[in-house]
Amino acid sequence: MSVDKLDMQSANLVNQNIEKLAELFPNCVTESDAGKAIDFDLLRQELNHAVVEGNKERYRLEWPGKKEAIVSANLPTTKTLRPVHEDSVNFYNTENIYIEGDNLEVLKLLQESYLGKIKTIYIDPPYNTGKDFVYKDNFAKDTQDELFESGQKDEYNQRLVVNPETAGRYHSNWLSMMYPRLKLARNLLKEDGVIFISIDDNEVHNLKKICDEIFGESSYKNSIAVRRGIKNVQAQFDDLSALSQGHEYILLYSKTDETRLPKLMFSHGEKKPGKWDTFWRGTDRPTMRYNLLDITPKSGQWRWEEKRAFEAVKNYEIYLEKYSETMSLDEWFLDNLTSTNLKLNFLRKSENGVVQYYVPPSEGKLLSDNWMDITLSGNETKEFDTEKNAEILMRAIRWITRDEDIILDFFSGSATTAHAVMNLNAEYKDGKLKYIMVQLPEAVDEKSEAYKAGYKNICEIGKERIRRAANKIKVETGADIDYGFRVYRLDESNMQDVYYKPQEYLQANLDLFADNIKSDRTADDLLAQVMLDWGLPLSLKIERLEIGGKEVFRVAENSLYACFDKGLDETFAKEIAKDKPLRVVFRDNGFKDDTAKVNVKQLLKQLSPETEMKVI
Repeated sequence: MSVDKLDMQSANLVNQNIEKLAELFPNCVTESDAGKAIDFDLLRQELNHAVVEGNKERYRLEWPGKKEAIVSANLPTTKTLRPVHEDSVNFYNTENIYIEGDNLEVLKLLQESYLGKIKTIYIDPPYNTGKDFVYKDNFAKDTQDELFESGQKDEYNQRLVVNPETAGRYHSNWLSMMYPRLKLARNLLKEDGVIFISIDDNEVHNLKKICDEIFGESSYKNSIAVRRGIKNVQAQFDDLSALSQGHEYILLYSKTDETRLPKLMFSHGEKKPGKWDTFWRGTDRPTMRYNLLDITPKSGQWRWEEKRAFEAVKNYEIYLEKYSETMSLDEWFLDNLTSTNLKLNFLRKSENGVVQYYVPPSEGKLLSDNWMDITLSGNETKEFDTEKNAEILMRAIRWITRDEDIILDFFSGSATTAHAVMNLNAEYKDGKLKYIMVQLPEAVDEKSEAYKAGYKNICEIGKERIRRAANKIKVETGADIDYGFRVYRLDESNMQDVYYKPQEYLQANLDLFADNIKSDRTADDLLAQVMLDWGLPLSLKIERLEIGGKEVFRVAENSLYACFDKGLDETFAKEIAKDKPLRVVFRDNGFKDDTAKVNVKQLLKQLSPETEMKVI
């Protein structure tokens, strides 16, 4: 049994990495004023077959500020997440999360709670068009006035700067923003997890290079081209100045190079299955177990309904019989689109022969070309004139996820990803996919329709979209799914910054500083802090109880008991110990001068020796 104080800060990734390196190269560990350190000269030699002498040319992407970007990912944060009940829907029972705040800080806070637990990440970051804001992660300057005056913080106290094409570090600023966030995001992915990143031509080449570095070149899976509106094709040939970008991209990377993406593949030239990986292990659907090419699933089930699967097999047999000698399967596929084939790919060939993304109209009935008719009575906004099509996200998530997987989007914007997840859950009737949205509360343009309608920042729009989309889906489908979401807001530490002179550390004065929690922090605030500190997912369901006249939180069916009331006694300890809890956290009252009360820590230790305890 252990009794510890809460750390009140995120995981120290530098120390963790040093410990991992120490296991592999103990001779490379040395000491510095700050504690353990790595002798990098020696480490470089350990990782090289030849003698390393000074700097040598090598193949890698460098930019001004790269080292600082790496450091910014490793620096721990003392910030915390505070619950916002008034913006939440079904706060204690929902398993969906919406977080307002700088996503770099938030990703750090999620490192322990969601380490290796996210199946799919989708992000649509700023494209660096010359007009976008980017995060300026400059930790060297800590004076608030200086940060604000220099444009590094906006009115919401977040680090933001405009990044025009004329900036001396135009590409470097963008890379320095993306690198630490992707580095932290990789830690959150499950071993078979994947990340989808939307991007355009401005930075796709640089994005691929830093993703190759962070995830590994062998973890690169695909670049999906998604067509967007283009001008008249003939006009483009008549006047090259009229050329416009016709496609955007979605880069797809896996956590590890061993990740197998689900797909249906036949052995070329043979009318029998080769490698099959199309089982769906989500909601149990007996109708999805049928005989297909002498295979009937037992523990799993087919992803497609029977008619659709047999049509796909028939199409493939036609290809083998008539066209396999003269064209590739992809070429034939694009020229022979049936109603089934349209559902199997992101692309189609238009009448003029241009390959483009296709959204079947029948599959978009719960979506709107302009979601603003759900949220703002049809008024378009400047902020989301390039909003992502939820159908693309539905296909990507449907393809990758299973059971109760978690989908993370830390550039949430208008919350398209949350909308797509709810649609999929409704499609499965009782789907249990969960989402985590993270968004900086960027101010909307005061001239926009959104602002005129009362929405002051993007978070307000995103949360309202989720609420109204949920209501629409519930009315139209009646599906029994989780329509709620729990809102957290990034804030300063729950603990006061207290500094003492040496003479103030007299025992007589210690009682004055026994409770260092800020006076405006509630029990819900402290519970969120405890869950982060203990590495528990913030999405776990919470139950509020009363034990011995005190408010007690029970998280995830007895996995954690938390009480922040003072004056705990024997009744409390005995009631908590009944369930043989794994973890207990409470405020340390001391009971120094009150012999009538029982020391809760000692009593819990006697009643439930296996209990792990922490005090706050």
